[in-house]
Amino acid sequence: MKLGLNIGYSGSSITDVLPLVEHADRVGVDSVWAAEAYGSDAVTVLSYLAARTERIKIGSAILQMPARTPANTAMTAMTLDALSGGRFILGLGLSGPQVVEGWHGVPYGKPLGRTREYVEIVRKAIAREEPLEYDGEHYQIPYRGDDATGLGKPLKSILHPLRSRIPIYLAAIGPKNVALTAQIADGWLPIFYSPEREQIFNEHLDTGLAEAGRSPDDFDIAASVMVAVGDDLEACRNQLRPMLALYIGGMGARGKNFYNDLARRYGFEQAAETIQDLYLEGRKDEAAAAVPAELVDEVALVGPLDRITDRLAAWKASRVGTMILGTYQPEVLTALTDAL
Repeated sequence: MKLGLNIGYSGSSITDVLPLVEHADRVGVDSVWAAEAYGSDAVTVLSYLAARTERIKIGSAILQMPARTPANTAMTAMTLDALSGGRFILGLGLSGPQVVEGWHGVPYGKPLGRTREYVEIVRKAIAREEPLEYDGEHYQIPYRGDDATGLGKPLKSILHPLRSRIPIYLAAIGPKNVALTAQIADGWLPIFYSPEREQIFNEHLDTGLAEAGRSPDDFDIAASVMVAVGDDLEACRNQLRPMLALYIGGMGARGKNFYNDLARRYGFEQAAETIQDLYLEGRKDEAAAAVPAELVDEVALVGPLDRITDRLAAWKASRVGTMILGTYQPEVLTALTDAL
């Protein structure tokens, strides 16, 4: 199992995070991942990190597909891969309807169909085997809508990619999305993954892999794992509860919150309902307090350092191939690298 580092939405604080990333590069952490939502973008951050590191892979977790055309994403991936010497991992996701329609101003659409077409176009553009053409439900290249000029023609990238196939990882939560990810992507970027409850995903992962004729060994599960280290276990849990409450309670409307659905699928139905009710009523502190200790312990690494290193056994026994650690403590990276 490999380790990654998640620096989140760090565009405005990149100089503060840089020493941690450079430390990760030195001690042998495999990858560093930057995120975006509706603030700093991930591409600019990763460009900066590519110039300041030597070995560590740089990954987007995630680039929002509705924010960019597939061809633009292919251009970005080829450029970052060239600038980093072949170290780029393209993490993609749809985000959620609130951000897609509320921030980007485009329709959320049909997630499964859009994702499949998007990945196919990105791969074709990067492979550069022929001028880019695509005729799908969501994307037509060249564009052939009623308002088209008729002047568009198939083009081939003028940039020769360093690699003709750049790894693509997808963020997904729902069963159908997870199965699609296993079918078409090189890796999966789950959030709030529980090694004890991974059986709820296995059927869908195996279905997707079987449809593609692939082995699980050819597919990387790169789980984001929050970390809070300290002697007081409950205080460490309390550091992470607000983030879990934000996602379970506030990331989406009632009945349309993927993270709330995940907590329910894990068996925390009553807690998920309580957290969402409190959060949507504006009682965020109470929502955080309602996050069960068992849930925090399963999806995160919390407590004294020796407890955290002991907890690695459960993760190593799971199907996870990469743990993307959410930490700002260099000693955590050193200790877990040594432990593995």
